[in-house]
Amino acid sequence: MNKIKIKKVAIGVSVAIVLLVALTGGAIADRIFGFKPLDMLFPRGDTSLRIDRKILTEESVVIDAAERVSPSVVTVSVQTPQRRVLQFNPFGGGFSQSIQGGEPQDIGTGFIVSSDGLIVTNKHVVSVSEAKYKVITKDNKEYEVTQISKDPSNDIAIIKINASGLIPIELGSSDNLKVGQFVVAIGTALGEFRHTVTTGVISGLGRGITAGSSLEGYVEQLDNVIQTDAAINPGNSGGPLLNSAGQVIGINVAVAQGANNIGFALPINTVKEALDQFKATGKFPAKAYIGVEYQMISKQTAILNNLPQGVYVVNVVADSPAEKAGVKTEDIIVKINGSDIKDEKGGLASVISKLKVGDKVDLEIWRNGETLKFSVTLSEFKQ
Repeated sequence: MNKIKIKKVAIGVSVAIVLLVALTGGAIADRIFGFKPLDMLFPRGDTSLRIDRKILTEESVVIDAAERVSPSVVTVSVQTPQRRVLQFNPFGGGFSQSIQGGEPQDIGTGFIVSSDGLIVTNKHVVSVSEAKYKVITKDNKEYEVTQISKDPSNDIAIIKINASGLIPIELGSSDNLKVGQFVVAIGTALGEFRHTVTTGVISGLGRGITAGSSLEGYVEQLDNVIQTDAAINPGNSGGPLLNSAGQVIGINVAVAQGANNIGFALPINTVKEALDQFKATGKFPAKAYIGVEYQMISKQTAILNNLPQGVYVVNVVADSPAEKAGVKTEDIIVKINGSDIKDEKGGLASVISKLKVGDKVDLEIWRNGETLKFSVTLSEFKQ
């Protein structure tokens, strides 16, 4: 019996010694090395270290992306022809003349996709045909743009400069993007502040936006675009939207007018398809064209005016497929190939964008209370 008590006492003393050594060693390690081994057993509940670590990680991602990608991001500058403009002063002084244009102005952004000078930007950035364009790199080298190729189906353009040894940007994938995913945008904000870096998240996916004006006969329905709250201002157009790895997942294309922190970017996979086609053939895929200027008649408008819902033809372009088929001004195109055309489904632009040059389509048209049918062969869109 005494032996058992002696053993229990011995064990208790041993445990006490071990705990004492552990506490003492932990205190020494804490004091000398800043290491807190007891925190693994007894968390202190202090989250500041984890928060600091999270902030540090996010900062590191942005800094690393900016440093690696900035040499591949360029500013696009335009110089329009100089012209004299006559202005009238209603408060006296009569007419006066002023000179506009003639001076280079930063208007957009682009990113390098080949070492020999291929650069991707937005089509609307290089839309003025009589203007001269330059590209300015991160190290302030300037290059004349020697060639501009525009994608008729998307707001994408590829411009060419005579250069070598450039650093191409790394293209990622837009297939598996998630709402809430961290993103970085780089561009020439407001056409003034080059290589501005902004951050945010993906706010939405699969958005649809309309570019252009149906009254001008030129409408682009950009489907499946990325919505982000990363600051995208005029001048950022054509710049890259990056993921945490510094890979391009989108090309910044638009900012919602009158809204805060709502910008849009074309998915990079759309850009990659167009780029692959361009590299293989030297041109973009042809865009199908029907040749009408129009306005969509919504369901509400149709009910209020006792009209069918569809496409109200404002004007028929001369020598277009629509004119050749017999379509007239004030016609309402109700169906294409047996399917209704509705504003909420993207309208006529969405339907035509899915067709190819040479496709024959059947139109059902409402004209003065009668339903007529026409067959139209789509041609290639010429800018």
